[in-house]
Amino acid sequence: MTADVERAAAPSVARRIGGFALRALKLELRIYSSIGRFITRRPAVAPGAAGFGYHTPVFTILMIFIVLSAVEIPIIDLIVHRWPVVRITFLILGIWGLTWMFGLLAAYLMRPHTVGPEGIRVREGLEIDILLTWDDIASVARERRVDEPKTPKITEADASRTLSLRMQDETVVVVELERPTVVRLPGMPPKGGAQAVDEVRIWVDDPGGFMDAVRQHI
Repeated sequence: MTADVERAAAPSVARRIGGFALRALKLELRIYSSIGRFITRRPAVAPGAAGFGYHTPVFTILMIFIVLSAVEIPIIDLIVHRWPVVRITFLILGIWGLTWMFGLLAAYLMRPHTVGPEGIRVREGLEIDILLTWDDIASVARERRVDEPKTPKITEADASRTLSLRMQDETVVVVELERPTVVRLPGMPPKGGAQAVDEVRIWVDDPGGFMDAVRQHI
């Protein structure tokens, strides 16, 4: 019986490991893609669409981490310079970490929310990129909400499921959907993967401009 249970569980474990490895690879590639967009000043905004940032609440924090990562490299190099193997290892890790932090900042800057002819595309950092077409959308409104810290992205209330892409626990725009709509989140179920939601809440740095753009299409 035990052997049968182990054999049944093995594919699930393998899928999780494979999913984690694929997700890590996609993140790494998106880091360099975001840096490339930052250098060439090409934000991921479709023709005819307008981009709206959501990075202001975390910009200072990311900049602090980038500066600390940059300062850390020569300090550690000075400490371990007598051991070449250790020195090279820490140098590689330090440069990789600094690159990763800069790529994350670039992703926030170069992958904004967009409003355009195809609909509203909501994003968050490196991974989340969800297109809500105008046929999916029932209404869009400004509505500030502050959730408790560590509240899950997906919440349920009154038989309705809400996806909240918060910045420091806040959202300022709510997009109500015509019907339960499947969106794909990073990670594995139950928190990730395909999720049916009835509304999406997001943070936008310029909610007024966002709503003006929405009114041109809805």
